[in-house]
Amino acid sequence: MLKVIASITMLWCCTATTKAQPVFKDGAAALDRFISEKLIYPEFSSQNCIAATINVGFSIDKDGKVTDAQVQQGPGIDLDDEAVRVVKLTSGKWSIPANYTGSVRVVLPIRFNPDYVKCQGRVGQSMNMQQAIVTYQKRQELENAVTNYYTNKYAGKANVQKESTIEALKKELGINEELWTDLLDQANQKLRQGDKEGACKDWNFIKNTGSDMADAFLAKHCN
Repeated sequence: MLKVIASITMLWCCTATTKAQPVFKDGAAALDRFISEKLIYPEFSSQNCIAATINVGFSIDKDGKVTDAQVQQGPGIDLDDEAVRVVKLTSGKWSIPANYTGSVRVVLPIRFNPDYVKCQGRVGQSMNMQQAIVTYQKRQELENAVTNYYTNKYAGKANVQKESTIEALKKELGINEELWTDLLDQANQKLRQGDKEGACKDWNFIKNTGSDMADAFLAKHCN
């Protein structure tokens, strides 16, 4: 996977109050570092050298917890999910002023920049955003066909005569041991960050694309 350089600028919106607002503990520079250290460049955008800015809106409650985090503006590809994921990780890391009502809504633009040196010569480097969206949506449909098959297979409901077709589809999508290994590393990184939900999502994808490489992690962390 490519490394990521992320830059963020925090915007406050949707409130008429002039009272003190929540601030990230240790300040804006610490928030920059936190986001940059936690971001994991998603597989599709990494492989296709896609850059984008994702605006994530969220609220901060009286305990400094992040609530209602969602993309306000983004391309609708895997970068959106990762931007929301890291914003959720800031939960509990906000200093709350006295008499705070919890009415503030924050917009956090998160910039994803691939390592363009490593991108040189890749086909994806010239992919515009519209192409990326269409390609990503098509890939999602094909991945869903694979995961649905294995989910049904584990439940004893799959038409096993279609397995050769699914295997061919996996080869086309590059769903193989190399990808599973990358996803295991990614999941373990998320777990170290305290994001068990994100880790379990990656482990379940591995399982539901026909591998047992994540079974021990699923049994230990996701039941």
